Amino acid sequence: VAAWGGYVFVLNMIGLHAAALVASGRYTSKLHRAYSLFYLIGTFGATRVPVVGLAPLRSLEQLAPLLVFVGFQMLEYCEVQRRKRHLSILQLQMLRIKMAIPLLIGLAAVAAALYPTGYFGPLSARVRGLFVKHTRTGNPLVDSVAEHQPANEQAYQHYLHHIYHLAPFGFGISLLHWSDSNLFLVLYALVAYHFSNKMARLIILLGPVASALGGVCLGFLFDQLLLYAGKRLLVSFAPSDKEGDTDKEKKAEEKNDEKKEVPAGRKKKGKAALSEASAHFAALIDLVKEMFNLIYQNRTVLVLRIALGVYLLQQAYPKAVEFYDYSHQLAEGLSQPQIMFKAKLYNGQEVMVDDYREAYWWLRDHTPEDARVMAWWDYGYQITGIGERTTIADGNTWNHEHIATLGLILSASQPKAHSIARHLADYVLVWAGGGGDDLA
Repeated sequence: VAAWGGYVFVLNMIGLHAAALVASGRYTSKLHRAYSLFYLIGTFGATRVPVVGLAPLRSLEQLAPLLVFVGFQMLEYCEVQRRKRHLSILQLQMLRIKMAIPLLIGLAAVAAALYPTGYFGPLSARVRGLFVKHTRTGNPLVDSVAEHQPANEQAYQHYLHHIYHLAPFGFGISLLHWSDSNLFLVLYALVAYHFSNKMARLIILLGPVASALGGVCLGFLFDQLLLYAGKRLLVSFAPSDKEGDTDKEKKAEEKNDEKKEVPAGRKKKGKAALSEASAHFAALIDLVKEMFNLIYQNRTVLVLRIALGVYLLQQAYPKAVEFYDYSHQLAEGLSQPQIMFKAKLYNGQEVMVDDYREAYWWLRDHTPEDARVMAWWDYGYQITGIGERTTIADGNTWNHEHIATLGLILSASQPKAHSIARHLADYVLVWAGGGGDDLA
């Protein structure tokens, strides 16, 4: 919560999942209790963080989960009335409509009264960047960052590795096997992919769900090619004493089918004809499924499935080892501190480069406490947190002209830059030696 605001994504993602469950007709009192407890406890905990405060109740980025929470209370009231009064489905829907209309009017009235007072905070530039072109957010600070550009195929392959190829198949399997949990995976994947496609740095949001979808794909292959196929093959070789019972069941089914047949002389009209057509279509679907199962469960096919599964398992092992090593190398690389890092000299000796830390500590120990330090915004938080001095700009600077002036100073000629900087700062932080693309 205090680090980078990722809780906003989690909050909206869970709210979206809960709303989607309601829209798909999967609302239950159990869902109401789960979401209500999550929202109340989670919001209370988040508001205890000074950086957050009352943002969950005021920020436009976090109002959607609040509306879902209010809607759940209305739905649960209707559910309680349904159990008490034994309402039918139609009566329940009418009750929901009667309750929703005044609730929506009340919420609209509250919003109309609070909006002119400035109670609701605006959408941040980073959030706007998720829905508009990254160079049109209105904040030059956000627009200038390379990580805010759309991700490309190379970036996905770099960060996801082999999961990049498996996740789409897991997504398709989750679509075919519909459940509450799979609905969350599908929604999470769609939202995370949209965000990462808008902003490269948000591939981090796609990592967990891509891994889950990759696991779904691998689990499905293991079940179909090895586990279920092996069980079915063993059962097919086992002696069966239920052949007589099977014949009886077949005869019973034939009798039921005969009972379901309608005399040819009877004419169907309206709903009767429609129901008969739907029954024939359902029977056709069942017949196709039965034919597929007969082929899919054939002994020869079972043996081929197991052989294919063993072959894929052999091919997957070195890939898994490669993925494991790659993941740990990437994690170690991404986890290195930003101000201290390892390097090697020409003779191969490994050293720790801590020039950044030494510079910040020099600022802390050799400059007045009220000194103002100028540097490009990337180093602003470090100057404040480690150097304990006031910085001219950091990642939270919103003033567009301020950012533009800072960029002009750091990119202009020395005389021109000094004529401007001397009115704004007492010190200028300059890195010399090495490479980089920052204005420093």
